[in-house]
Amino acid sequence: MNKPLLTVAFAIAICGLDNAATPGSLPLLSIVSPAQAASKLGDLTPFMTIAVDTAGLVDKGDLPGAKIRVKDLETKWDGAEAGLKPRDASEWHKLDKAIDKVLQALRAAPPDTVACKSALGDLLAMFNSAMKA
Repeated sequence: MNKPLLTVAFAIAICGLDNAATPGSLPLLSIVSPAQAASKLGDLTPFMTIAVDTAGLVDKGDLPGAKIRVKDLETKWDGAEAGLKPRDASEWHKLDKAIDKVLQALRAAPPDTVACKSALGDLLAMFNSAMKA
């Protein structure tokens, strides 16, 4: 099985198979196929994978673990800026602001689970939307 399919399978395992959110969980997303994973910005799968990992940790109540994992998203996103931003600056800025909100929520002292879930839900929805465009 190739990496994009593993990512999709992992996202399905974390997010579920439908779009009905359960009480206290993050909003669920429709899962994109590997063919849909490329957006105007390119392949966003690696970033979405980290966001899904982070959301899973938040859903489990592991906010310290989520804070550690989201650092990977920040580092990878910042490292890819030079290659992504020129492709679609507007879309890049939208996602960048959503990532910043997640970082802010998880780094709050103390972090609020509801705020973290909300910020991550918004980010995941934006990734999902961007990858379907």
